[in-house]
Amino acid sequence: MRKDGKRLKRVDPMYTIMPYFLRERSDAMNMITIDIPMEPIQNYINAKRKENCKISHMGLIIAATIRAMAEYPALNRFIANKKIYARNELCVGMVVMKPGKLEGTMNKMYFEFEDTVFDVQKVIDSYVDQNRQEGETNSTDKIINLLLSQQWLLVTGVAILRWLEKHNLLPRFVIEASPFHASFSITNLASIRTNHIYHHIYNFGTTSIFLAMGNTREVLKRDPDGTLTSEKCIPIGVVMDERIADGAYFAAAFAKMKAYLKDPSQLEVPPKVINRDFPKEENWYYHRKAEE
Repeated sequence: MRKDGKRLKRVDPMYTIMPYFLRERSDAMNMITIDIPMEPIQNYINAKRKENCKISHMGLIIAATIRAMAEYPALNRFIANKKIYARNELCVGMVVMKPGKLEGTMNKMYFEFEDTVFDVQKVIDSYVDQNRQEGETNSTDKIINLLLSQQWLLVTGVAILRWLEKHNLLPRFVIEASPFHASFSITNLASIRTNHIYHHIYNFGTTSIFLAMGNTREVLKRDPDGTLTSEKCIPIGVVMDERIADGAYFAAAFAKMKAYLKDPSQLEVPPKVINRDFPKEENWYYHRKAEE
């Protein structure tokens, strides 16, 4: 058994055989743009600001995605060695830019399905504050700098990591440090005034979904009376590994995410329904938090 997931044996036969034909995530990438209306998000952020409560666009989108995952657990699955696994943690990879520099660092944040938007924002703020510091700010930086210290160590070390990953032997401390092992990754390209893109999902690791936010744009919509108007939206380029779920499942999950962002106040309380692939007690992160 892998350290970061539990193999699922009772799945649709199509999803059992698909990884044998589509061997890499780059073989199985599907891409879509989701336009999130800006007005309800901005109204909510402004209202909270008057209450001295800081909520960011990133915080809302991550919170809504987590809430959708709580109802659609297949989004938190991954393929490893042609087998499908349910991830036993909920973590999000995100790049943080260093102040005044065109360089950044990437690690990941840990959440729980019960988290509200306030819990999510607190984790994001702590993560950003820590990783904007000078020098090595997380375990990812430390491993990268170690590998880069000697050419032979880089070549040999990466080869060993790939071999361990292939045989489901990657140690827990490496998985925790790796931004390539996440429920999903997200980047906000609007922060560097760039349009959204379709960011590849990595063949190394287990990340099955990548979200890339971009500059706001005007999107046409048809009003109930048939009139065409436009609304300002946040476009998100989404790349998915189609081997974990079918198109209808992804569509329903992202429609749910959009519904939460249409009325973000729904994210202020824990979800009423959480569908899990296995009991919470089998989640390693649940036990780690309990010990803390």
